[in-house]
Amino acid sequence: MQINLAKGVKLHVMPTEKFKTVTITIKFKEILDAGHMTKRTLISNLINTNSQHYPTQTDFRNALSELYGARLSTSVSKKGKYHIISVSMSIVNEKYLREKDILEKAIAFLENILYYPNAYHEAFHSETFKREINNLRDEYEAIYDDKQDYSAIALNELYFDTEEQKIPSFGREEDLDAITPENLYKAYKKMLYKNEIDIFVLGDVIEENIFNKFKRFKFADREINTQNPFYKLKKATDIKRKTEKQDLTQARYNLAFNTNIFYHQSNYYVGQVFNGLFGGYPHSKLFMNVREKESLAYTISSGIDTFTGSMFVYSGIDQKEASHVRKIVLRELDALIQGDFNDDVMKQTKELLKNSLYHSADNANSMIERAYASMIIREPQMRIEEWAERIEGVTKAEVMNAAKEVQLRAEFLLIGKEE
Repeated sequence: MQINLAKGVKLHVMPTEKFKTVTITIKFKEILDAGHMTKRTLISNLINTNSQHYPTQTDFRNALSELYGARLSTSVSKKGKYHIISVSMSIVNEKYLREKDILEKAIAFLENILYYPNAYHEAFHSETFKREINNLRDEYEAIYDDKQDYSAIALNELYFDTEEQKIPSFGREEDLDAITPENLYKAYKKMLYKNEIDIFVLGDVIEENIFNKFKRFKFADREINTQNPFYKLKKATDIKRKTEKQDLTQARYNLAFNTNIFYHQSNYYVGQVFNGLFGGYPHSKLFMNVREKESLAYTISSGIDTFTGSMFVYSGIDQKEASHVRKIVLRELDALIQGDFNDDVMKQTKELLKNSLYHSADNANSMIERAYASMIIREPQMRIEEWAERIEGVTKAEVMNAAKEVQLRAEFLLIGKEE
């Protein structure tokens, strides 16, 4: 069931008896803005910290404990041209409890933290703000120590051609100094009153009851964005390359490819099979030939972001072998173009993809994410069975044609400093 609570605010009730919990997820979506992502990450963290009615973190956690150990999480993400803040809460279904108003209290808790943040006089509480700024700064600094995360971000900066796409969904440290309690509260109000909102309630619930509980929220009408959600890289023939030196023992060599594979578009299912064959699974060409046969990589894998049509290959290698690894990666891509793979490996790839699909149907968050992705592309949600059928129907010739469209566009190599 889908109900409009206001213009640009939709409630989606997903009744199911699969789970003993009820999951509530609220998503705030806006067009990517380079100046907003760090603020939105900070807002996401503040929502999960305290509120006016629960001013300390102890008060906040005690309130969740009183809801029979309800779990609250917040996060930020990108989908193509959009930036999304997610607020998710999981509670025990009151059918299994003596107390019968847990869902009502959980929704009231969400209303409280959204509409009554720990803010006064158009500014966030100073001490809470300072603490969360410092926490986020620590998180950014920790990225430097995680060389895989660091090199993935560096590859993005090299590969993408707009600032909004270069910046990770969680923002960047250099923005923190310009954020104040006042301008952060202004960004928060934009999120609450201007962002498109989708609310999902999944569990063994009665649809009308859920609607009655959410209709009291003070949702105002807001504009609905109708532009294509997919980000498409500008056409180019050059390959961007960068090498950086740091104190490390294992080099990181990452490559970015432009594909024409977008979420649930014409060649999406072919693209899933292609990626599985190329580097998505332990039986893939990259894993078997770069890691197992040639022993050139400690780890190597590929994955496709189907909202930007981008494929990334991440590897940990001996830095002396970078050129050799590059040669084999491109050789294995050419092997797929030439059809150098047999029916058995195609079958194995399809089975793994279908198994992953069926397993996702047993996970509440995965079910919500799948429904939300369909709403972003403004297409009806596809049944798991049809999705699996389309994967099963992918042919060898289609995989070969998809591989021909894949173009290397960027390479980032992170190596150790010379002795």
